[in-house]
Amino acid sequence: MSLFGTHDEDTLQVWKGDTRNQEDLDPSMFEGVTHVICCTGTTAFPSRRWDGENTPQRVDWEGVRNLVATLPPTLERFVLVSSVGVTKSTELPWSIMNLFGVLKYKKKGEDFLCYSGVPFTIIRAGRLTDGPYTSYDLNTLLKATAGKRRAVLIGQGDKLVGEVSRLVVAEACIQAMDLECTKGQIYEINSVEGEGPGSDPEKWRELFRAAYMQ
Repeated sequence: MSLFGTHDEDTLQVWKGDTRNQEDLDPSMFEGVTHVICCTGTTAFPSRRWDGENTPQRVDWEGVRNLVATLPPTLERFVLVSSVGVTKSTELPWSIMNLFGVLKYKKKGEDFLCYSGVPFTIIRAGRLTDGPYTSYDLNTLLKATAGKRRAVLIGQGDKLVGEVSRLVVAEACIQAMDLECTKGQIYEINSVEGEGPGSDPEKWRELFRAAYMQ
């Protein structure tokens, strides 16, 4: 639980559950919950992260399915973090990333959510930069950071190619939760050089609206 640092248990409650196992998801943990962000994932290529059946099929497909199926009908918004390239898994360079099915299974998770009836927003992230450096990937090896790339590009149609800061993805999820214009929408997101929207709700609203109007 060190990820959350020191926190007030009256305002933040931490529940442990394994989304890969339906029986491990106690519906009581969602009592009174109106918004959910799902950012579970594993490595695209076989690694020690796959130990214990922590594979793309179990995490990105079955895990998302199990979580969505457990949510109460009163949920107001479910935000899912996915990946750019999920609709192009048979095309280069995405076919290389999808050699072990990570894009295929992320797309299956997306599709299940879209047809579930749960109010949703999907954020497809580019290659992730910035910490925490917990994955066995190039970002961790290089300790890659966004640096001056604080501006945000948001698109639709799975057309964006690039990288994005984990901080930007997190802020996009938080902002999207309460924006009516993002309901039922799928976006791609990248970080580029320049000043970004920070935590300004109006700037994020305009970014999401502009993507929808393209």
